[in-house]
Amino acid sequence: MIVMTTELKVKDLSGESACNFMLNCGDEDYRRWWPGTHLAFHTTKRLSGNVGNLVYFDEYVGKRRLKFEGIIVKYVPCEEIAWQLKKVVKLPAWLIMKFKEDNDGVIVSHTVKAGFEGRGRVLDPILRFYLVDRDFEKDLEEHVRIEFPRLAEILS
Repeated sequence: MIVMTTELKVKDLSGESACNFMLNCGDEDYRRWWPGTHLAFHTTKRLSGNVGNLVYFDEYVGKRRLKFEGIIVKYVPCEEIAWQLKKVVKLPAWLIMKFKEDNDGVIVSHTVKAGFEGRGRVLDPILRFYLVDRDFEKDLEEHVRIEFPRLAEILS
């Protein structure tokens, strides 16, 4: 399993406001968050309780354009949203955002997990070689460190 986690403290942001934004954001709000980098994000299927919601993501991380759907597989109000990524079929990849309240902000944990468990993990080196190289890891880290302080700015 490939796991890439970035943690950062973001002042003037709460877990509640971050979660609400991610659950209710549309393309216009997403583009306002980071113009030219965030291109589209909208819910295409909404369910009661949010687990099972289907969203469409389109953004740049470094030079890579990432376009996919995500199904919310876990939702803890104000604390966590986890999406399983999908391109026609569900992929062995997840995006997990966790928010832990602090005195003057929130600690954001942004994790991308990709790969297999059990015997399938022998395929993980192929994923690392073709999809999740060191440049992508560096670009993702930088992306997360820029985007969440920007989110605090637009939500304040």
